[in-house]
Amino acid sequence: MKDLSKKVAILTGGGQGVGFGIAMGLANAGANITLTGRDSEKLQHAAEKISKAGVEVLTVAGNVRQREHANQAVEATIERFGRLDVLVNNAQTVDGGYGTPLATLGDETIAAVLESGLLGTIYFMQAGLPHLKVNGGSIINLGSRIGIFGEVNGGIYAATKEGIRGLSRVAAREWGKFNIRVNVICPAVLSESSIEFLDKNPEEVKRYRSQIALEYFGDPLADIAPVAVFLASAESRYLTGQTLNADGGQMML
Repeated sequence: MKDLSKKVAILTGGGQGVGFGIAMGLANAGANITLTGRDSEKLQHAAEKISKAGVEVLTVAGNVRQREHANQAVEATIERFGRLDVLVNNAQTVDGGYGTPLATLGDETIAAVLESGLLGTIYFMQAGLPHLKVNGGSIINLGSRIGIFGEVNGGIYAATKEGIRGLSRVAAREWGKFNIRVNVICPAVLSESSIEFLDKNPEEVKRYRSQIALEYFGDPLADIAPVAVFLASAESRYLTGQTLNADGGQMML
């Protein structure tokens, strides 16, 4: 087990799915956690589960599309824990951004997906930077194979996730001098949103599974969290600007 005791991590969209799984993994390794998300009740339920790992958990409800939420979440984290070591940008609204042909994408969908993913990631990275500079740290951003592969009907979602990957590479170069590492995880996982999508589109289950070399969808805690814990730990001290495809062999680059 990698030791993250005395470390502090912020996770956006941490109330469920991949975000919750990563939060649980970091907590199991000893990190104190700040969870953000839009649903305060969902955040509280998640915090109660995570705190059973013996760590402190702070919840800050808000919308990542608003810069002020990022500022408030970071300020609350510093006030509570006195430091910031790990930032996981997981929050992402889909809202029609996947499953809609490029030609028919509307402005509301474009704004919702782009602002929650790319802009939310920028806001939290900027807000966290002064505090990550103090001791160095790790930023872990969430990408997607949909952008790498160019999945049909995934236009704005793909653009958002590829924007996040580009942003991460730039930040890795600009912030490496502060001993801040910036990496991306692209997961293939059965989260609440993916389960909902596959339930509505059962014909997609076989197609997706056939693309995965290991022939199963990952679990947020068992399969994705260990990758995030590695990136948050000193064992990945020489790894930055990289994309790790934690997808069972769906994308091989």
